[in-house]
Amino acid sequence: MEISSKENPQFFSNNIILPVDRSSFKSESSASKEKQSCCGGIKIFLSALSFVYFAKALSGSYLKSTITQIERRFDIPSSLVGVIDGSFEIGNLLIIILVSYFGAKLHRPRIIGAGCLIMSAGTFLIAMPQFLMGRYRYERFASIINSTGSLSPCLQEKSQIPHSALEKSQAKINAGCEKEAGSSMWIYVLLGNLLRGIGETPIQPLGITYIDDYAVEENAALYIGCVQTLAIIGPIFGFLLGSLCAKLYVDIGFVDLDSVTITHKDVQWVGAWWLGYLIAGVISVLAGIPFWFLPKHLPKPEGRKDSSSSSEQSKFITEDNKEQQKSYQQHVNIAELAKGKTLESVSSLLNFLPSLRNLFGNPVYFLYLCASIIQFNSLIGMVTYKPKYIEQQYGQTSSKTNFVIGLINIPAVAFGIFSGGLIMKKFSINVLGAAKLSLGSSFFGYLLLLSLFAMGCENSDVAGLTVSYHGTKQITHYEQALFAECNSGCICSKNDWDPICGENGITYISACLAGCQASNGSGKSTVFYNCSCVGILESSSRSSSAVVGPCQKGNECPKMFLYFLVISVITSYTLSVGGTPGYILLLRCIKPHLKSFALGIYTLAIRVLAGIPAPVYFGVAIDTTCLKWGSKRCGGRGACRLYDSRALRYVYLGLTLVLGTVSIFFSIAVLWILRKTSTPQDETTSDSRRGTGLTKKRRDNFLNSDHLIQTTYWPEKETRL
Repeated sequence: MEISSKENPQFFSNNIILPVDRSSFKSESSASKEKQSCCGGIKIFLSALSFVYFAKALSGSYLKSTITQIERRFDIPSSLVGVIDGSFEIGNLLIIILVSYFGAKLHRPRIIGAGCLIMSAGTFLIAMPQFLMGRYRYERFASIINSTGSLSPCLQEKSQIPHSALEKSQAKINAGCEKEAGSSMWIYVLLGNLLRGIGETPIQPLGITYIDDYAVEENAALYIGCVQTLAIIGPIFGFLLGSLCAKLYVDIGFVDLDSVTITHKDVQWVGAWWLGYLIAGVISVLAGIPFWFLPKHLPKPEGRKDSSSSSEQSKFITEDNKEQQKSYQQHVNIAELAKGKTLESVSSLLNFLPSLRNLFGNPVYFLYLCASIIQFNSLIGMVTYKPKYIEQQYGQTSSKTNFVIGLINIPAVAFGIFSGGLIMKKFSINVLGAAKLSLGSSFFGYLLLLSLFAMGCENSDVAGLTVSYHGTKQITHYEQALFAECNSGCICSKNDWDPICGENGITYISACLAGCQASNGSGKSTVFYNCSCVGILESSSRSSSAVVGPCQKGNECPKMFLYFLVISVITSYTLSVGGTPGYILLLRCIKPHLKSFALGIYTLAIRVLAGIPAPVYFGVAIDTTCLKWGSKRCGGRGACRLYDSRALRYVYLGLTLVLGTVSIFFSIAVLWILRKTSTPQDETTSDSRRGTGLTKKRRDNFLNSDHLIQTTYWPEKETRL
């Protein structure tokens, strides 16, 4: 018994040790299962997030492709379209702080899924006016009176109009007024785009941090790169979808297409802009479904379970107190938690102002922030109205314009961003080199943009607007003589826009103002005869006739358009090369503990000071170049029908170039300060004396600091510009 009693402690000690050995044996077998479940879960999340990035990029780029369609459909100026475009950024800013603070503490996949549903609801809301408004009505003489030559376009007296036709015409106008008076349907588009911005807010910060928390450390950068690649592909499909929908008539499925008297080449043409939003909304719904079935947490990879950099919370917990902290968090009550959050909030507020002062006291950061704000004002305004510029300057259709941008320009931008990163890695460029590369890309990009001033088309010959009825050029566009001796006997309205092309190559605002006495045919095949204003420049032996639609621009315009495409692609690539070096410069010029805060301020400033105002004042400037405004059915100014090509070119390119030039001066100041702080002796001696080993060590330190930023959470993480 004594022996057994003496051996008893050993027996119990063995009992204690044996289960530990078994558990360790089980942990080895379960580790592989856990690793498999971790890899499988993160790959499913990666696939779902990549699809969401594709969906949000597609819907955002599709909105850019429908700018001119929305402007014509709702009869609104470009400045108001700019407000609609900027509402997305407003919606994003409304809840970014809430998502940033509470998002990481809640079920992140489900919050992303809810964001997808909100984003799809906003996309559907944008398309809603198509089903609430009446059918699209364009100005056409033949659409009011279905006649084939029995009625003269040039009405000598009002009594010539048949009474029944006049009643029908007035009834249509009254019905249109009733429909139009109680609706400013563009508000639905604005609210829908604002809702899109709200729904998209949690996707970037929560999705990227979820990958960073649960992916194997060496695979995190690869996964994030895959997501960003899908985000680049999205705009390509968005513009191609815009090209397809622009070819379809706006009321397709609601009206007989044979009764439509305009083509997609007409200025009044409105494509099926709403159809693409329905497609984008369905894609957003499908993209959000997988997130509702993903877990709140995934198993941590083996290498990151005990790592201090595996999550944001673990950085504030010491190794000795981790187990105590876990047990404490399980038993903490609500009052103590609220008290702790209050103290944390107070300390954060006390540290905010000194951090902000420290940040803006850094001259490199402040000057680079100013340069970025001004440059993004230039780029956002240019990209927003690029489809409109191509349509009005070169006489291209909306369908062809969107196709060209989606298939040529956007791949050039993606290739430029990739090239910038490749150059940085290939030549191991430091901070000063990154500043030089960023400045050089901006300088040569805007220098190429300067050449586009010489690649424009002249104004179309429009009687009474750009040329006189005798064919001579107008001295000034403010002396618009729409009425002349040749149409003095006709009762015409100067507000109509129903252009016809005379056989003399001059466009006339309407058949009435052209003095046409007869017409033959109907719809697109209508031909007008005995047009007195057309006959001024024609010999008496030839018949003065005209056909429906405006005349084509000059013969040199297609050639200029090709030159514009080549220079535009090269410019897009050149400007994009400086994107990655500029981002690295931003990361390396500030203290490590301020990097996340600095990136948050940077993103906020770009959104507030560039994303919102740039489309608005670019639109206001473009509106000043309008020669002929459309008129709404119930009175008031509608959308612009004709722009002054030369003035539009100078305003659009000039405003872009002026802003870009100002940003270059700020970039030069950044480079000057960097040169001043890092003398040439430091650059040469650091490489020669310390050798390549220290250079490699310094490079590793930079990589480590960048990784620290990747694993740290900030309000707008991975909002890469």
